[in-house]
Amino acid sequence: MLLKGSNVSNHIRKNLTLQINELKKTYNITPKLSAILVGDNPASQLYIKSKEKAFKKMDCISETHNLPINTTESNLIELIKGLNNDNSVHGILVQLPLPKSLDSKKILHSISPEKDVDGFHPMNIGYLYQGEPKYVPCTPGGIIEILDFYDIPTERCHAVIVGRSNIVGKPMYGLLAQNLRKGNATVTMCHTGTKDLSYFTKQADLLIIAAGIPEFIKGDMISEGTHIIDVGINRVNDASEKKGYKIVGDVDFFDCFDKSASITPVPGGVGPMTITMLLSNTVTSAKNSI
Repeated sequence: MLLKGSNVSNHIRKNLTLQINELKKTYNITPKLSAILVGDNPASQLYIKSKEKAFKKMDCISETHNLPINTTESNLIELIKGLNNDNSVHGILVQLPLPKSLDSKKILHSISPEKDVDGFHPMNIGYLYQGEPKYVPCTPGGIIEILDFYDIPTERCHAVIVGRSNIVGKPMYGLLAQNLRKGNATVTMCHTGTKDLSYFTKQADLLIIAAGIPEFIKGDMISEGTHIIDVGINRVNDASEKKGYKIVGDVDFFDCFDKSASITPVPGGVGPMTITMLLSNTVTSAKNSI
């Protein structure tokens, strides 16, 4: 079975439309996101444009603060403080990665937890690990929605995560291991340096891959009937493609498809969910501001 993120995204956005209309009609509030982009990273620019398009389509506001690559840490934090105090702003997003001259942790920690719609602030991470998430990081949150929409079981299953980032792997562990919606799994966290990785991936009822390596997971690394969530988005050269490249995930899709019980395609799987969950978190923040 193909787990298409677009189906889930459309379902969630229909519900968000009702909430947005209620905020506008009853409280004269329009959910607003302020994004900060430092430098001119092409991938970051593409994401920002996609986000702006999605917010506009949902009649929400998305503004972008474009800063030069030599922006100082103090100037960036000063901008964030101003946005923290702006009652018209409900969500603040600092686009990663930041230039190496900037301390990403310090900058992310300066965002008000109430407006941290990316879910990266230590306070929000703490709430998540206490089983009371306020803002779930967008990609893990999107994965939970996919599992729920397609009724993929997690209760008492063995979930194996390959990847330990603060953006995907760690919060995914917290969501699946706890007594939360689509949780109560036994969770093993691995990474690309895990010894005998196949030993663990073959045990997985649910396999979540966020390794950042094109087609890293092969068919001989999984067991029959595994549910596979592929978070990877990788550009690889392909002369047969008009653009000269193709987008693939961290899973060798065709090698794993027949053995899997379900699998997310790349593109079109987890990707569509990330911006939808950013929208959802921003709407939640707007409701919390009432």
